[in-house]
Amino acid sequence: MKRLTKRLGSVVLIVAMVTIMLAGCAKEEAKFPNGPITMIVPFSAGGGTDIVTRAVADAAKNSLEQPLVVVNKTGAGGAVGMGEGANAKPDGYTVTTICVELTTLPPQDLAPFTSDDFRPIMQINAEPAAITVAADAPWDTVEEFLAYAKENPGKVQIGNSGVGAIWHLAAVAIEKAADVKFNHIPYEGAAPAVAAILGGHIEAVTVSPAEVASQVEAGQLKILGVADNERLNSFPDVPTLKESGYDVAIGTWRGLAVPKDTPDDVMNVLKEAFGQAVKEESFTSFMANSGLTIAILDEAQYREKMNSENKFFKDLVADIK
Repeated sequence: MKRLTKRLGSVVLIVAMVTIMLAGCAKEEAKFPNGPITMIVPFSAGGGTDIVTRAVADAAKNSLEQPLVVVNKTGAGGAVGMGEGANAKPDGYTVTTICVELTTLPPQDLAPFTSDDFRPIMQINAEPAAITVAADAPWDTVEEFLAYAKENPGKVQIGNSGVGAIWHLAAVAIEKAADVKFNHIPYEGAAPAVAAILGGHIEAVTVSPAEVASQVEAGQLKILGVADNERLNSFPDVPTLKESGYDVAIGTWRGLAVPKDTPDDVMNVLKEAFGQAVKEESFTSFMANSGLTIAILDEAQYREKMNSENKFFKDLVADIK
């Protein structure tokens, strides 16, 4: 009887130890993240959205201690990539770089999602639109460019990052303010549009200054004006459209988000990691050297901004539907 009791005691002890070990393993398995994180960029490689994403991913790898794999999912002015991100499993392993197109595409019936399908982690960056032409173009000022456009309705070909995307809507806003008509040429992102103007296929682009900065520095392109409230530190000699008499301030923003049902514990890890990443010297120096503006908003602030822009762009796109 004593021997049986001793054996039973041993069994109980073993079971208890195994239970503790299994609980520990389960806890370890539940730790987030314990594998690679995919970051979806809804535009082509080389554009502003792509380079901002890759820079923040590189800065966050130490905080997350897992690989961050950036993939470009292009198409439909950003709808393809953001749609895939919205429909991903809400476990934190798919992070999407959301852009202002999240608020421009739905009111045009160009996307099967809205900003409510995402849970924003943070906004990272914001940039204005700018009218950019070839360095040898016959226009040296916004006034000259728009006067020509007014005299030649539909002749000036302006490249954008896709139908309904922000750089398309920026050109539409300029059309309205100046009472002109452009010929809008869509591309799968800003980089292909810039390549098109360099190749002489179009006359202008309305992408951000940062997306043409290297070509401007190389003497291939020139910026005539920026659609912002103030001149940019990176291009202090370039006037705003408002200075030229056109009341237009419009641009993009970029941030990170996950599917709407992502739990708080996972969100907290991502917020902490990316919040630290945007403070890293490698990230801040990259943004400064690239002429990109760091503009941070937290989850609540970002949600409020998206709600406001949902209304703004709903009113704007009513003119082009």
